[in-house]
Amino acid sequence: MTTTAFRTDVVSAMTDLLFTPGLELSEAVDRHFAPDYRQRTDGRWDDRSEFTAHIAHLRGIVAGGSIRVLDELVQGDLYADRHIIDVDKTDGSSVSMEVYLFGEFAADGRFRRIEETTLMLQGADGDRNIGSAR
Repeated sequence: MTTTAFRTDVVSAMTDLLFTPGLELSEAVDRHFAPDYRQRTDGRWDDRSEFTAHIAHLRGIVAGGSIRVLDELVQGDLYADRHIIDVDKTDGSSVSMEVYLFGEFAADGRFRRIEETTLMLQGADGDRNIGSAR
């Protein structure tokens, strides 16, 4: 069970990762993701370094955006949510994704594991894999 007062959540993590200009990527990842972090997005598993490469790619194409949590549940070390992330890209286009997420916290309150499935609500066909693009 998580033993620290700090506990991250999807809005805090995604805001630091994608929507906070000037925050170093390594600092954002360290703040919200444990060293043994793993993520599965639409069936593809990534370790922490692969996840960080994905976020670095997104930082190059994302100009801004927002995230809205529709449902959220925390039970012990388990976390689940359904959220919509709206992204404005540097090319002027936009993408809106609905995400169904299940996660687990490490003892220090950071995410240890996330498994998610995405549903594109708006965007170009080429953006369907934005949740795992590199």
